[in-house]
Amino acid sequence: MPPLPARGNGTLATPARTGSKARRLATPIGILAAVSGAFAYVGTVDPNEPGHYPVCPLLQLTGVLCPGCGGLRSAHAFITGDLGTALQANAVATVGYFLFAAVWVLWLVRAWRGQPLRIALAPVWWWGVGAVLLVFAVVRNLPFGSALAP
Repeated sequence: MPPLPARGNGTLATPARTGSKARRLATPIGILAAVSGAFAYVGTVDPNEPGHYPVCPLLQLTGVLCPGCGGLRSAHAFITGDLGTALQANAVATVGYFLFAAVWVLWLVRAWRGQPLRIALAPVWWWGVGAVLLVFAVVRNLPFGSALAP
């Protein structure tokens, strides 16, 4: 590794960490505040009661459940502590809540340390996620997959 260039005062330059700690933490904390606000709203305004939220357009027009159908009910059950009902309403969304939490903690730790959050996934992983969502959407609309329907 080549030596770092000297500064004007004769000391070696060190790689600079980007911004102050408060500035680095502002975005992950802001995202958490927004997500917490959304979950708080869904936790207080029950999506199981008609009239509070719009109906899924795909479900309304075609009668087909999309991968997101049941997501609000899942979030409501999750925020009120009913994990079984959350999984029953939308298992993919419930897994997504845990995945979001894990990535957010990683993001916060790396921001605290002054490191960027770089999660580089190979295209095969993205295709895999798409395939899982497609299979989930198809199976929950078939008679034998009714357990996955909200």
